[in-house]
Amino acid sequence: MTAPVTLPLWLFVLILLFAAVTFASHFLFPSVRWFLRRRLERAVEELNKRLKRPIQPFKLARRMDTIRRLIYDPEVAQAIADHARDNKIREDVAFQKAEGYAREIVPGFSAFTYFGFAIRAARILSQSLYRVRLARANDPALEAIPDNATVIFVMNHRSNMDYVLVTWLVAERSALAYAVGEWARVWPLRQLVRAMGGYFIRRRHNNALYRKVLARYVQMATEAGVTQAVFPEGGLSRTGYLGRPKLGLISYILDGFRAGHSRDVVFVPVAINYDRVMEDRNLIDAHQTGTRRFRFSLRPIYRYLRRQLWLRLTGRFRHYGYAAVSFGDPLSLTDFLDQRREDPSAALGSELMDRIAAVMPVTPVPLVAHALADGVRSVVALDALLRRRIAASAAQGITLSIPRDDIDYTIEAGLHALIERRLVTREGDRLTVDEAGADLISFYAASVAHLLREPVGPQREQQQTGRAATT
Repeated sequence: MTAPVTLPLWLFVLILLFAAVTFASHFLFPSVRWFLRRRLERAVEELNKRLKRPIQPFKLARRMDTIRRLIYDPEVAQAIADHARDNKIREDVAFQKAEGYAREIVPGFSAFTYFGFAIRAARILSQSLYRVRLARANDPALEAIPDNATVIFVMNHRSNMDYVLVTWLVAERSALAYAVGEWARVWPLRQLVRAMGGYFIRRRHNNALYRKVLARYVQMATEAGVTQAVFPEGGLSRTGYLGRPKLGLISYILDGFRAGHSRDVVFVPVAINYDRVMEDRNLIDAHQTGTRRFRFSLRPIYRYLRRQLWLRLTGRFRHYGYAAVSFGDPLSLTDFLDQRREDPSAALGSELMDRIAAVMPVTPVPLVAHALADGVRSVVALDALLRRRIAASAAQGITLSIPRDDIDYTIEAGLHALIERRLVTREGDRLTVDEAGADLISFYAASVAHLLREPVGPQREQQQTGRAATT
C-alpha cells in the first residue's frame, strides 16, 4: 500500500489537471458565484432605492428557475397533454417541445447590462441622432399610480429607435421588459436583448402549445409586477398612420387579470414621433409592394455606422431633427372592466390607441408635411394654413405640443429639414415638392393628421377616422 508508483509525466499532469478541475467545480466556482451574486443583490438593493418602481424579484430570478416554473405550470401541463393527444406523440416529446419554447421566450435579465451599459448607450445614441424632447411628462398622473400595481407602457411603433428612446426616458422609473420579434434573434442581439429583460415572440410558425407557454409567461410576469412595454400595433407603421391594435399580448394580460390577479394593471399610453424615421423609405416600399416582413441583416447597420462616423469626422453630420415623446393618462384595468363592455379586448385596444393618438407630439417635419401634402406651395400660404388648422384644433379642445411653443420656429425648422433632405426646393416664397419625395411627405403628414382634423394626401376617407390600418 505504501510502495511508490511510477507514472509517465504526461499522465501525472493529466491527473493533476482533473483534480484541479474537480476542486474548482465543487468548491471554488460555487463560492465565487455566491460571492458575486451577493454583491449583485446588494447593488440591486441600492438601485431599487433610486427607482420609482423597484425591479421585481421575478425579473431577477435565475433563468432556469423561471423556465422550470413555466413548464411545470398546470395550464402549460394541460396544453402539453392536449398537444400530445392532438399530434399523436408521446407526452415526453411534447414536454421537450414546451421546454424548448420556454427557453426561447424566457429572458435572462442583467441589472448590470441594463443600467450599466444599455441606458448609457441609449442616451448617447438618442442624443447623437436627434434633439430629444419630452413633450408631455404627465408626472402627476404617473406618480399617482399605486405602488403595488403592474405598469404596462403602451406605445405606437414608428421606428426601431422607439426601443432605445423610451428605455432611456423611463430609466429613472424602472427597467422595461419588451416583447421583441424574431428579427432580433441573431448574434449578438439575441444575448443583449435577453440580458436587458426582453423576451422573443414568434409571429409565424407557432401553435396552441407555443401560445399557451407565451401567454403564461406574460401572465406570470404581469402578476409579479414586472414593468413591461408593449407595441399594440404589432409592427412598424408602414403608412405613417396609427395602426389598428393587435390584441395578442394585451389579450393575454387581460385573460390573466380576469382569472384572478391580486394586483391592478395600469396601462400608460406613450406617443412617439420623429422628424425623420430612419426606416422611412423601406417602410413606404413595404407598404407599396405588400411586403410584410423584413429580413434582418447586420451589413446595412455596419454601412450606416461607417457613413455616420465619416460624416462626423468631416464635420458634415447634422441631427435628424426632433424625436418627441409624450405620456398620456394612465388607464386602470380594474376601472376599465367595471364598465362591463361586451368585447373587453377590442374595447381596451381601441381605448389605448385613442389615448396614444390624443397625446401625439407634433414635430416640425410632420407639421409642415401636413400642409405640403394638401397642395400648399408657398411659404406664406403654408404659414397661414397651419396657423388656421392649429387654431381650429384648439377650438375643438385639442392641445398641440410643438417645439418651444413657437409656430414660426417650428415651421422654419420643418422646412429646413425637408430642404436639407432634398424633398423640397425653396425659391423665395415658392416651394416645390420633389416627385420622389411626395410619398415621404404623405408618410410624415399622416402621423399628425388626426390632430389637425383636415384630410391630407390620397387617403382622405381613412384619415377622417383618425387612423388607417397598417398593411
